[in-house]
Amino acid sequence: MKLAVHKESSGILVSVSGHMYVEDASQLREKALEALGNDGRNVVVDMSGLDYIDSSGMGVLISIHKRCVQRGGGVTIRGLHGTVQELFELTRLTKVFTIA
Repeated sequence: MKLAVHKESSGILVSVSGHMYVEDASQLREKALEALGNDGRNVVVDMSGLDYIDSSGMGVLISIHKRCVQRGGGVTIRGLHGTVQELFELTRLTKVFTIA
């Protein structure tokens, strides 16, 4: 998995590509929460290059979302496609996250 995290004026932009497995999910959690710091509220996750995500990756996204919601923000997912999109639809996470 390739992961890039950038701070922007509106929040954090996280770009992921490749395949996200359990060991990659912990890296995502670490980098995203570090970038959010104590006052970050909004995260955009660009999944246009992601071909696979396992349940641990989904769990990390949910925990990041919970943190953002507690602070009055949220997580937006963009670039869903293929089996990753199907998984989000099947698990109804399209109702939890803002999908762009």
